[in-house]
Amino acid sequence: MRTNTNTKRLVLNAILLAMGLVLHQVTPPIFTIKPDTTLIMLFTLMVINRDSYKTCLVAGIIAGIFAGMTSSFPGGQVPNLIDKFITTNVVFVIMMASYKLPFINNLSDKVKDLIVTAIMMVLGTLVSGTVFLTSAQILVGLPGNFTALFIAVVLPAVVINLIVGVLVYKIINVTVQKAVLNA
Repeated sequence: MRTNTNTKRLVLNAILLAMGLVLHQVTPPIFTIKPDTTLIMLFTLMVINRDSYKTCLVAGIIAGIFAGMTSSFPGGQVPNLIDKFITTNVVFVIMMASYKLPFINNLSDKVKDLIVTAIMMVLGTLVSGTVFLTSAQILVGLPGNFTALFIAVVLPAVVINLIVGVLVYKIINVTVQKAVLNA
C-alpha cells in the first residue's frame, strides 16, 4: 500500500508543478502584475508534502527551472532558480514553525492547513520577490530602482498570490479528498 500512496503523491506533485508551469505561461497580468503560479503551486505542494523536506526541495528546484523557462524578465532564468531554491528552504522552516504555533496547533487539520497556506503565500512571496530582485540586480541588473520595483511588483504580488493561492489550495484540497474517497 505504501508504494501506491507514494505513486499517487508523486503523480499529484508532477501535476501541480505542470499546472504551475502552464498557468505561469498563459496567465495574463492582473493590474500589470503577473501572479507567479509556479510559486502558488510550489507552496500548495509543500503543504501537501510537509513531512518530506527532500520532496519540497526537489519541487522548489523544478519550480525554479519552470519559472525561469517562462520568465518575461530579461535574464530572469538564473534569478528564478536562485529565488525558488532559497524560498523553498526559508518557507519550509516558516511552514514547520507555523504548524507548531499554539493558536494554530489547536485547530482542525483543514483550518490549520488553510492558515499555514495563507502565511506561506504572504511570507513566501515576500521572500521570493526579495531574493529574485536581489539576485537579478547582482547578475543582470534591474530595469529600475530596487525599492520602486519591490513596491510596484512584489507587494501587489503578495496580495494576488494570497487570494489566488488560498483559492487554488482549497480547490486542490477538495479535489484530492474526493479522488481519495472515490479510489
